[in-house]
Formats: sequence, C-alpha cells, structure tokens
Amino acid sequence: MDGDCSYEDLRSCMRSLEQVNRWLLGYRPTLTWLRRLPHGLRDPVHIVDVGSGGGDLLRQIAGWARRRGIHVHLTGIDLNPYATRAAAESTRKELGITWVTGDALEYQPKKPVDIVVSSLMAHHLEDEAIIALLQWMEATAQMGWFINDLERSKRACRTFAWLAGVVGWHRFVRHDGPVSFRRAFRKEDWRRLLAMAEIPQEAAMIEHSRPGRLCVGRWK
Repeated sequence: MDGDCSYEDLRSCMRSLEQVNRWLLGYRPTLTWLRRLPHGLRDPVHIVDVGSGGGDLLRQIAGWARRRGIHVHLTGIDLNPYATRAAAESTRKELGITWVTGDALEYQPKKPVDIVVSSLMAHHLEDEAIIALLQWMEATAQMGWFINDLERSKRACRTFAWLAGVVGWHRFVRHDGPVSFRRAFRKEDWRRLLAMAEIPQEAAMIEHSRPGRLCVGRWK
C-alpha cells in the first residue's frame, strides 16, 4: 500500500481492512480502554488517531461516544493522501471528523489533545520510529494514549492466512496480514521499547486481547 498503488486499489484495500477489523473484533481493545475514561472530562474530548487509514476506527469511536453522550472532537492523521481521501469519502459529514495528511510527529493541533490512539501501525515501524512515537504520544496526550496492535503468533498468522484466502479479501490484505503477524510484538518487545522511550513500565499497561492482539497504553 505504501508503494506504487492507485487510489482505487487503496480504497478497496481499506474496505477489506474494515471488514477484517469487524470480523476479528479489532475495535474492541480500543473501545474497552476508552470505557475507563475518568469523570469530569473536558468538553469536547479531543481524540487523535495516528495512522488513521480508511478512518474506520474513528467512525467506531464516534458511534461509541454518541451512544454514551460523550462529546468528542476526532482527528485522523495519516501520511498517505489517498488514505485521508478514502477516509473522508467513507465518513458521514455529520460525524465531524477532521482528516489530516502528514506526519503526526509534526502535527500542530489547534486544540489540546486529550487522547491519542493508534491501531495496526506500530508493527510497520522500526524500533527508532516506535520509540519516537511513544515519546510523542507521552508528550502530546494530556489524558492518555493507547496502541492497539498485533501479537506475534504462528497460530494467528496461519489462521489469518487461511481466512483471508477463503473470504477473498484484497490482495494487499492477503499478503500483508501474515507479514504483519511475523513483524508483530511480544510483551518483552513492548517492555524494551517503553524503557528506551523512558516511559516507566509501572505507568503503562500491556494487555492481550483475543484474537491476536497485544496492546499497550496508559492513563495519566
């Protein structure tokens, strides 16, 4: 997807990824973490999604917040202009989500950022970039941050490859899924990365979420 790819191909891939997240409960870890929001919130709560892709996570968060009467301001940031275009085209205007093309580490928000989330992006990064992301999240998010990513698992990798072939998801998804599981994390990886980012491990939580997710985050 990051190579020479047409807009139509990327948009189709994003739709397949949204189906993957729905079928494999990919939104559940982030929404479960958000349920721990403390009382007495700023109104609205500004939530930023780094690597927002086709925007499906923020659409889920918008629905979650509406059902609970929580007023949110949602911003999605992605390096790929095709991704932000696809996100905007797939999102109802009344949700009021802002889509930004660019590097999150250079993002200058007009409103303070309360919460930063990211999903299925970290495993694409090298250690140095993950450490920089952790440090940026720690410095930027006033209330907390959460990374929802994959757990390295041969079983999960084989299961995903079989399912992707049966369902017929986009060829990018069929190729990228097994590669992503091989690049994914174990708990010791996150402990090491948190230490290198100088974030106290006792301040962060590292949690498994079935199927095949390993997430890290913290409330301040």
